[in-house]
Amino acid sequence: MQLFPCPFCGPRSESEFHFGGDAGNHRPEGFRDVTDGVWAAYLYERNNRRGAASEIWMHMACGEVFRMERDTVNHRVAQSVALGKGGGNDGMAH
Repeated sequence: MQLFPCPFCGPRSESEFHFGGDAGNHRPEGFRDVTDGVWAAYLYERNNRRGAASEIWMHMACGEVFRMERDTVNHRVAQSVALGKGGGNDGMAH
């Protein structure tokens, strides 16, 4: 079992969290102006790179959303940062 650090509740089992996507993957603006290709890229194209990753997660127990910086190879978490009140929303995926 892996522990993820919720910035609100502290370390918890990974089973309590829901992956929200890559941080910085912003939803395309303008409903009528978005092409199928742009929408498909937003939904399906991912970097999936090895190493450092910035991701959006939700802790299902408290309902809070945060950005987690972790290594996808060794699963070590560098930090978790609250989004919203005082935490900023610069990397939040919509």
